[in-house]
Amino acid sequence: MRTHFVSQALWLLCLANFSTNVASRSLNAQEALSPNVLFILVDDLNCDLGCYGHPLVQSPRIDELAATAVRFSKAYSQNPVCNPSRSSLMTGLYPEQTGILSNSGHFRKQHPDLTTLPQHFMNHGYFAARVGKIYHYGVPDQIGTPGEDDPASWNATINPRGRDRDVHDQIHSLIPGKFGGTLSWLNLDTPDEDQTDGRGATAAIEIMKQHRPAKTGKPFFLAVGFYRPHTPYVAPSKYFELYDRDAIKPVMEKPGDRDDIPHAALPDRPHQRELTVPQRQEIIQAYYAAISYMDAQVGRLLDALTELDLAENTIVVFASDHGYHLGHHGLWQKSDLFEGSCRVPMMIRVPESSTTGQVHKHPVELLDLYPTVSELCGLEIPAFVLGDSLVEVLADPTADTGSAAYSVTESRGGKIYPELKGKDILGRTIRTDRYRYTEWGDEAEYGVELYDYELDPEEFTNLANTKTPSAIQRELRARLMVERRIANSSVANPMPSE
Repeated sequence: MRTHFVSQALWLLCLANFSTNVASRSLNAQEALSPNVLFILVDDLNCDLGCYGHPLVQSPRIDELAATAVRFSKAYSQNPVCNPSRSSLMTGLYPEQTGILSNSGHFRKQHPDLTTLPQHFMNHGYFAARVGKIYHYGVPDQIGTPGEDDPASWNATINPRGRDRDVHDQIHSLIPGKFGGTLSWLNLDTPDEDQTDGRGATAAIEIMKQHRPAKTGKPFFLAVGFYRPHTPYVAPSKYFELYDRDAIKPVMEKPGDRDDIPHAALPDRPHQRELTVPQRQEIIQAYYAAISYMDAQVGRLLDALTELDLAENTIVVFASDHGYHLGHHGLWQKSDLFEGSCRVPMMIRVPESSTTGQVHKHPVELLDLYPTVSELCGLEIPAFVLGDSLVEVLADPTADTGSAAYSVTESRGGKIYPELKGKDILGRTIRTDRYRYTEWGDEAEYGVELYDYELDPEEFTNLANTKTPSAIQRELRARLMVERRIANSSVANPMPSE
């Protein structure tokens, strides 16, 4: 969360080469000032990608995108759970403001007239379409349905359904018959296009063809939500074959790692801490296979932009809704406030930008996407949006804005720790360049955490001391209180005049 504001002059500077290039083509002046947006949102993807330095994961097409975009190395979800994260980034509000802190509920109940990100573009003459999961879906059972979509956000929607949705009887699961919230996987020997994400990519390409500005006279905002690598990790066989299980070295829980972690910070995931090394290798292989499969579908979208002569007039956004654990702290999946669950891959490609391939190394939030994409397309940022435009950062990725990232989640430790049972406990965390500071409960009564990532990147030592807090702990607590007040402020003027 930042306090600076980006000038119109800076926006023009960032897009100077982009607009000049577009104007030189056969587009009219209005089209030159109205780029398309391809908004790719992935489900449960952590930063295990080649472009983020992972030694095993093969993600050539996302890596290719990163080489032509600005990549954010410290991007964070505002809640490490699907529904609250997606509701937040699509509305420009923090989870406490949307009223969505779990996978149940819909933000429209509290904000019936709020203008979402795609609505904002629709109100300015864009054709807005959704393919796949952008708002919340129960995966995998709601695949092929509208899920918990927001109909007011779109001119058109497509809900792809592939063979992966129809083979639940074949899926391996730690808890038989349970898939979405449980570690589960399947090597399904089918062509890419027969599975849900493949069909989603095909549908998105068809939308690009039918709604090219040269054909329709208006730009498009196309949101494509891929389901993989969300559980169950289902992918075609050729992607499993990319990974030798013996080469996978699982992260193992270190003795004593949990001793200084508050109970409220540790979600309950049955049967996961006891996994054997071969089981971990099999599960991680499936997760990586699902990433590589999804990566190939991203590549199909990028190829279509080029083939349809859209690449030079389309901004591409790529992000995940939250991170994902594969054994660190004995945790798998998400729903906690550690780095692995909150940190996400994120990149933005602005055509003809002079900063492509560069990395911004300071904290940003998914909440920043709404104002950033709006400003890049010349739209006024709605007054209620609390994220900050990253246009300044896109123009100069080395800029240090003094930013920090705020995240919140509900404790899920009540099933394993009796003292927490039946209690509504919120955890709130702030991530700066070097530190993460977290409090559990309104008065931190359920625990405090402080980690120094420069000296302790694995979060092994909790530096928090509630009796004699250090100077840095006092400073971060004060900063967290400021962020918390902003995240709980009232939402004024939710429906700006358009």
